[in-house]
Amino acid sequence: PDDKPAMRSRKKSAADDGLIRLNRYISNAGICSRRKADELISAGVISVNGEVISELGHKIDPMKDAVRYNGELLKREKMVYVLLNKPKDYITTTDDPQERRTVMQLVEKASKERIYPIGRLDRNTTGLLLMTNDGDLADKLSHPKNNIVKLYHVELSKSLTQGDLNKISFGLELEDGLIKPDSIAYVQGGTKKEVGIQIHSGKNRMVRRIFEHLGYEVVKLDRAVYANLTKKDLPRGRWRYLDEKEIIQLKHLI
Repeated sequence: PDDKPAMRSRKKSAADDGLIRLNRYISNAGICSRRKADELISAGVISVNGEVISELGHKIDPMKDAVRYNGELLKREKMVYVLLNKPKDYITTTDDPQERRTVMQLVEKASKERIYPIGRLDRNTTGLLLMTNDGDLADKLSHPKNNIVKLYHVELSKSLTQGDLNKISFGLELEDGLIKPDSIAYVQGGTKKEVGIQIHSGKNRMVRRIFEHLGYEVVKLDRAVYANLTKKDLPRGRWRYLDEKEIIQLKHLI
């Protein structure tokens, strides 16, 4: 009875050894997302210390192991998180064959690392766009199951009737299924042409399609909130880095 309880020995985890998954290392090198990294590993184009690795879940020591993609040495990048208040007439893409203006031109001085937008905004849609080289976070923020909140300020060509507002609130059956916003309301202090709508669906042109379905033309569409980030102190066309607190909060959302 006087014996002290035996201390359970904790099995040393990979994290204690400083090991990380190979797909995470590839993603952190700014090549692609973790999901795409798994495809590269399966395709046999990734080697570690000269040996081709095709096993998913393989772990490496980022301080010692040399990882190559098609023979090119990969280096872990510094993670960069940039919030842009997108103006009209910019394409949300990293490259445009038609040589139109892209959002990348607005953030070209933000980072030496290759960053890319999470999701997209239409050419004529303005507002918040998050850009990063953190492929893992980008994947998670883009996945519908994580219910990332987006709040849009909509200006319509004519006043939205109370009846149509109710229809949208209860959900509309569009060609790709039922769409129900998290909330919708007239903008306080505005006319009935101005509406705030909160959604988490990532479907293409969702907000415009909701109103077009009921015969309204969207004159202006602005994303005012994305994943709890706001446009406060961020003029149109400008960008800023997320601070450490914001990055932690983003990761806690998921």
